[in-house]
Amino acid sequence: MEKKCLECGAPLFGRSDKKFCSDYCRNAYNNRKNKADSNLIRTTNNRLKKNWRILEELNTTGKTNVHKSKLVAAGFNFNLITSIYKTKKEKVYYFVYDQGYLELGNGFYMLVKRQEKK
Repeated sequence: MEKKCLECGAPLFGRSDKKFCSDYCRNAYNNRKNKADSNLIRTTNNRLKKNWRILEELNTTGKTNVHKSKLVAAGFNFNLITSIYKTKKEKVYYFVYDQGYLELGNGFYMLVKRQEKK
């Protein structure tokens, strides 16, 4: 039985475990196969970057209080974060990379920048 290229269907010659007739077909096949996943990941990363930029622009001093309406007006999405930090006093900080926020109540949030440990 003759093996055929998974992308174009051309007959394969050479190694017995060969799946593609050329690098072009291998790349085309894998790009098509991963397209849906790539779009989801790209969209999520872009939204995370937008959240990070908003926090960075509003937090110029490393620690700032802002109202939720200011974050929402800038397009901040509270559902997209990269990590959560819980303190010993049960305070919960939500982070987008190194920029984070803590809900203070009454619609206010404290924006913080995570300090690198040395």
